[in-house]
Amino acid sequence: MTMSPRNSEFDTSGTMPAGRKPPRRGPLRRLARALGFAAVIACACFFAGFLWFADWVTTLTPPADPKADAIVVLTGGSQRIDQAVELLRGGAGSRLLISGVHPATSRNQIRKLTGSSDELFRCCVDIGYDALDTIGNANETVRWIHERGYRRVLVVTNNYHMPRSLFELRRVAPETEFVPYPVVRSDLKAKNWFADPDVLRALLFEYGKIVAASARDVLGFGNRTGLRGIEAGMAGSSAKP
Repeated sequence: MTMSPRNSEFDTSGTMPAGRKPPRRGPLRRLARALGFAAVIACACFFAGFLWFADWVTTLTPPADPKADAIVVLTGGSQRIDQAVELLRGGAGSRLLISGVHPATSRNQIRKLTGSSDELFRCCVDIGYDALDTIGNANETVRWIHERGYRRVLVVTNNYHMPRSLFELRRVAPETEFVPYPVVRSDLKAKNWFADPDVLRALLFEYGKIVAASARDVLGFGNRTGLRGIEAGMAGSSAKP
């Protein structure tokens, strides 16, 4: 009885004879193995980073006695603006920038919504209409900071939005001290945030944005300003033949 070519590579015990090398894996198989390993590591890093992010965001608390040269609030909800105006009244900063206001919203409308006096808004409140997004908030804020020479600024925004806001602000003005003042969303206060699908979805969405922002800087794609006039001008110039 003759032994098949496949079986001839092994002895009767089923093991490979001494001195014979095992068959080498092809380059595609080695590449697939390396890519699979890299994907597992990347997923583990993403998950660990998300747990750190979620824990930080859900435990953020405002400072007990905030003091700064000025205050900036990044729009997105009336609760943020109310809190920022209250800080201004309390002397936490000498001036307030409300960044990212829609062009259709007037200064007087904002004043009435916050129940503020004409005197307070005339003396100490600036309205920023240029910012389109968080990148624009950062550029609009830093322009305002440089014009007035502020060095320490209180940042008011939702707690889940705070990490990305600080990332963008510190990216364009690393010399300025930005002090976070989170406005805490009630649904993010719960310790069992991981059991609430809506909260989990909001946290994952925001974490994905900050990961994308970090990747954008690493890859050198940080050329957007997020400012209304500049972005419109760039779009118009790119549309020209």
